[in-house]
Amino acid sequence: MAQDNSSQTLPITSRGKLMLEAELKKLIHEERPAIIKAIEEARAHGDISENAEYDAAKERQGMIEGRIGEIQFKLSGVESIDPATIKSDKIVFGATVEIQDTDADEKSTYQIVGVDEADVKKGMISIISPISRSLIGKKVGDLVTVQSPKGDKEYEILSFKFV
Repeated sequence: MAQDNSSQTLPITSRGKLMLEAELKKLIHEERPAIIKAIEEARAHGDISENAEYDAAKERQGMIEGRIGEIQFKLSGVESIDPATIKSDKIVFGATVEIQDTDADEKSTYQIVGVDEADVKKGMISIISPISRSLIGKKVGDLVTVQSPKGDKEYEILSFKFV
């Protein structure tokens, strides 16, 4: 009997889900109609076998349709979580964590978010990142070791909150 994996969900913050839904809406209601129009216009120029505009528009259409399918698939398998509603004495998905590099004495703050929301420059790290995986389940005062391409780094957890 085949195993049903439909019950497996990926966490995403409610903000991240809204971002994906907005992108999907834009693709369906703006990008898709615009590319269909561009294909029709390129077709009107005659011989499509040597029409670079037509080829480019068809390639763009394929990318748009692929992204629409990807977002629809992701949204069908996500669990939207509002971090502000989380009550935990340990670090879990959605936590905003302040850590300190024990060697460099540098502090950093990161929020653990879904894969599609991650943006290190904005302090948002994916739940599957090495830092997130080392922080999940830990408490204030714990030391964690993160394996990176530059070698292992040790951090102390200074604080965490759910906002």
